[in-house]
Amino acid sequence: MRSPRAELVADTALALLAERGMRGLTHRAVDEAAGLPAGSTSNLARTRAALLELAVDRLVDLETARFAGLGAAGAPAGLGDPDVLAESLAEFVHGLLTVGRVATIARYELALEATRRPELRRAYDEAGRRYRGAAVALLAAAGSADPERHGRQLVAYLDGLVFDAIAGAGREFGREELRRGIREVLAGMLSR
Repeated sequence: MRSPRAELVADTALALLAERGMRGLTHRAVDEAAGLPAGSTSNLARTRAALLELAVDRLVDLETARFAGLGAAGAPAGLGDPDVLAESLAEFVHGLLTVGRVATIARYELALEATRRPELRRAYDEAGRRYRGAAVALLAAAGSADPERHGRQLVAYLDGLVFDAIAGAGREFGREELRRGIREVLAGMLSR
Protein backbone atom coordinates (compact mmCIF):
# COMPACT_ATOMS: atom_id res chain seq x y z
CA MET A 1 0.00 0.00 0.00
CA ARG A 2 1.37 3.36 -1.02
CA SER A 3 0.95 6.54 0.95
CA PRO A 4 -1.44 9.21 -0.33
CA ARG A 5 1.59 11.33 -1.25
CA ALA A 6 3.10 8.48 -3.27
CA GLU A 7 -0.20 8.07 -5.13
CA LEU A 8 -0.34 11.81 -5.77
CA VAL A 9 3.22 11.77 -7.16
CA ALA A 10 2.48 8.71 -9.31
CA ASP A 11 -0.81 10.11 -10.62
CA THR A 12 0.88 13.41 -11.42
CA ALA A 13 3.72 11.59 -13.18
CA LEU A 14 1.19 9.73 -15.33
CA ALA A 15 -0.60 12.97 -16.18
CA LEU A 16 2.68 14.63 -17.14
CA LEU A 17 3.69 11.66 -19.29
CA ALA A 18 0.39 11.90 -21.15
CA GLU A 19 0.54 15.68 -21.51
CA ARG A 20 4.25 16.31 -22.15
CA GLY A 21 5.82 12.97 -23.00
CA MET A 22 8.87 11.39 -21.43
CA ARG A 23 11.00 14.55 -21.68
CA GLY A 24 8.42 16.51 -19.73
CA LEU A 25 8.60 14.18 -16.74
CA THR A 26 11.03 15.54 -14.17
CA HIS A 27 11.03 15.52 -10.40
CA ARG A 28 10.63 19.29 -10.43
CA ALA A 29 7.72 19.16 -12.89
CA VAL A 30 5.93 16.62 -10.67
CA ASP A 31 6.44 18.82 -7.60
CA GLU A 32 5.06 21.85 -9.43
CA ALA A 33 2.09 20.09 -11.04
CA ALA A 34 1.16 18.33 -7.79
CA GLY A 35 1.52 21.50 -5.74
CA LEU A 36 4.19 19.93 -3.55
CA PRO A 37 7.18 21.66 -1.99
CA ALA A 38 10.35 21.50 -4.07
CA GLY A 39 12.21 18.25 -3.49
CA SER A 40 9.16 16.24 -2.40
CA THR A 41 9.22 13.94 -5.42
CA SER A 42 12.98 13.40 -5.06
CA ASN A 43 12.49 12.40 -1.43
CA LEU A 44 9.97 9.79 -2.51
CA ALA A 45 11.64 8.54 -5.71
CA ARG A 46 15.33 9.44 -5.67
CA THR A 47 16.10 8.55 -9.26
CA ARG A 48 14.33 8.87 -12.58
CA ALA A 49 14.16 5.07 -12.72
CA ALA A 50 12.43 5.02 -9.32
CA LEU A 51 9.95 7.66 -10.49
CA LEU A 52 9.19 5.66 -13.64
CA GLU A 53 8.72 2.46 -11.64
CA LEU A 54 6.36 4.28 -9.29
CA ALA A 55 4.36 5.42 -12.34
CA VAL A 56 4.25 1.87 -13.76
CA ASP A 57 3.11 0.47 -10.41
CA ARG A 58 0.33 3.06 -10.19
CA LEU A 59 -0.69 2.40 -13.78
CA VAL A 60 -1.02 -1.30 -12.97
CA ASP A 61 -3.16 -0.44 -9.94
CA LEU A 62 -5.46 1.77 -12.03
CA GLU A 63 -5.86 -0.69 -14.88
CA THR A 64 -6.26 -3.64 -12.52
CA ALA A 65 -9.06 -1.78 -10.77
CA ARG A 66 -10.74 -1.25 -14.15
CA PHE A 67 -10.27 -4.91 -14.98
CA ALA A 68 -11.41 -6.03 -11.51
CA GLY A 69 -13.51 -9.12 -11.48
CA LEU A 70 -12.73 -10.13 -15.06
CA GLY A 71 -10.38 -12.93 -14.16
CA ALA A 72 -7.89 -12.04 -11.44
CA ALA A 73 -9.97 -13.71 -8.75
CA GLY A 74 -11.84 -16.06 -11.05
CA ALA A 75 -14.46 -15.13 -13.57
CA PRO A 76 -17.69 -13.77 -12.14
CA ALA A 77 -20.96 -15.47 -12.96
CA GLY A 78 -21.92 -15.07 -16.58
CA LEU A 79 -18.49 -14.45 -18.08
CA GLY A 80 -18.45 -18.00 -19.40
CA ASP A 81 -21.08 -16.73 -21.85
CA PRO A 82 -19.27 -15.12 -24.82
CA ASP A 83 -21.92 -12.39 -25.11
CA VAL A 84 -21.54 -11.38 -21.46
CA LEU A 85 -17.74 -11.58 -21.76
CA ALA A 86 -17.79 -9.42 -24.91
CA GLU A 87 -19.96 -6.83 -23.16
CA SER A 88 -17.63 -6.74 -20.13
CA LEU A 89 -14.50 -6.45 -22.27
CA ALA A 90 -16.09 -3.73 -24.39
CA GLU A 91 -16.82 -1.73 -21.22
CA PHE A 92 -13.21 -2.23 -20.09
CA VAL A 93 -11.80 -1.04 -23.42
CA HIS A 94 -14.25 1.87 -23.58
CA GLY A 95 -13.02 2.91 -20.13
CA LEU A 96 -9.40 2.88 -21.34
CA LEU A 97 -10.40 5.18 -24.19
CA THR A 98 -12.46 7.60 -22.10
CA VAL A 99 -12.10 7.94 -18.33
CA GLY A 100 -8.74 6.13 -18.44
CA ARG A 101 -7.40 7.98 -21.49
CA VAL A 102 -4.64 9.84 -19.63
CA ALA A 103 -3.35 6.64 -18.04
CA THR A 104 -3.55 4.85 -21.38
CA ILE A 105 -1.45 7.51 -23.13
CA ALA A 106 1.04 7.37 -20.26
CA ARG A 107 1.19 3.57 -20.71
CA TYR A 108 2.37 4.04 -24.29
CA GLU A 109 5.07 6.48 -23.16
CA LEU A 110 6.21 3.99 -20.51
CA ALA A 111 6.14 1.09 -22.98
CA LEU A 112 8.52 2.91 -25.32
CA GLU A 113 10.80 3.92 -22.47
CA ALA A 114 10.85 0.32 -21.27
CA THR A 115 12.48 -0.67 -24.56
CA ARG A 116 15.51 1.41 -23.48
CA ARG A 117 15.59 0.78 -19.72
CA PRO A 118 16.01 -2.84 -18.58
CA GLU A 119 14.94 -2.02 -15.01
CA LEU A 120 11.69 -0.53 -16.28
CA ARG A 121 11.27 -3.38 -18.77
CA ARG A 122 11.11 -5.86 -15.88
CA ALA A 123 8.33 -3.93 -14.12
CA TYR A 124 6.45 -3.36 -17.37
CA ASP A 125 6.73 -7.03 -18.41
CA GLU A 126 5.46 -8.19 -15.03
CA ALA A 127 2.39 -6.01 -15.48
CA GLY A 128 1.86 -7.52 -18.93
CA ARG A 129 2.04 -11.04 -17.51
CA ARG A 130 -0.74 -10.15 -15.07
CA TYR A 131 -3.00 -8.91 -17.86
CA ARG A 132 -2.34 -11.94 -20.03
CA GLY A 133 -2.93 -14.23 -17.05
CA ALA A 134 -6.32 -12.61 -16.45
CA ALA A 135 -7.20 -13.04 -20.14
CA VAL A 136 -6.18 -16.71 -20.02
CA ALA A 137 -8.43 -17.24 -16.97
CA LEU A 138 -11.34 -15.53 -18.70
CA LEU A 139 -11.01 -17.61 -21.84
CA ALA A 140 -10.57 -20.83 -19.89
CA ALA A 141 -13.82 -20.05 -18.04
CA ALA A 142 -15.50 -19.34 -21.39
CA GLY A 143 -14.45 -22.75 -22.73
CA SER A 144 -11.44 -22.00 -24.92
CA ALA A 145 -9.67 -25.12 -26.17
CA ASP A 146 -6.34 -23.23 -25.98
CA PRO A 147 -6.69 -20.50 -23.35
CA GLU A 148 -2.95 -19.67 -23.23
CA ARG A 149 -2.74 -18.89 -26.93
CA HIS A 150 -6.17 -17.28 -27.08
CA GLY A 151 -5.38 -15.15 -24.01
CA ARG A 152 -2.28 -13.75 -25.71
CA GLN A 153 -4.23 -13.12 -28.90
CA LEU A 154 -7.10 -11.42 -27.07
CA VAL A 155 -4.73 -9.06 -25.26
CA ALA A 156 -2.99 -8.27 -28.55
CA TYR A 157 -6.34 -7.56 -30.23
CA LEU A 158 -7.57 -5.34 -27.40
CA ASP A 159 -4.24 -3.50 -27.21
CA GLY A 160 -4.42 -2.94 -30.95
CA LEU A 161 -7.93 -1.47 -30.69
CA VAL A 162 -6.84 0.90 -27.94
CA PHE A 163 -3.63 1.93 -29.71
CA ASP A 164 -5.46 2.56 -32.97
CA ALA A 165 -8.07 4.72 -31.24
CA ILE A 166 -5.58 6.76 -29.23
CA ALA A 167 -2.33 6.93 -31.20
CA GLY A 168 -3.03 5.34 -34.55
CA ALA A 169 -4.84 6.50 -37.62
CA GLY A 170 -8.10 5.11 -36.31
CA ARG A 171 -10.91 6.69 -34.40
CA GLU A 172 -12.58 6.10 -31.10
CA PHE A 173 -15.03 3.25 -31.01
CA GLY A 174 -18.47 3.30 -29.46
CA ARG A 175 -19.48 0.62 -26.98
CA GLU A 176 -21.63 -1.25 -29.48
CA GLU A 177 -18.91 -1.38 -32.12
CA LEU A 178 -16.42 -2.57 -29.54
CA ARG A 179 -18.82 -5.23 -28.28
CA ARG A 180 -19.54 -6.49 -31.80
CA GLY A 181 -15.86 -6.68 -32.73
CA ILE A 182 -14.86 -8.39 -29.51
CA ARG A 183 -17.74 -10.84 -29.86
CA GLU A 184 -16.55 -11.74 -33.36
CA VAL A 185 -13.02 -12.38 -32.09
CA LEU A 186 -14.35 -14.47 -29.21
CA ALA A 187 -16.56 -16.46 -31.61
CA GLY A 188 -13.47 -17.53 -33.50
CA MET A 189 -11.58 -18.44 -30.34
CA LEU A 190 -14.44 -20.31 -28.72
CA SER A 191 -15.77 -22.21 -31.75
CA ARG A 192 -15.37 -25.94 -31.56
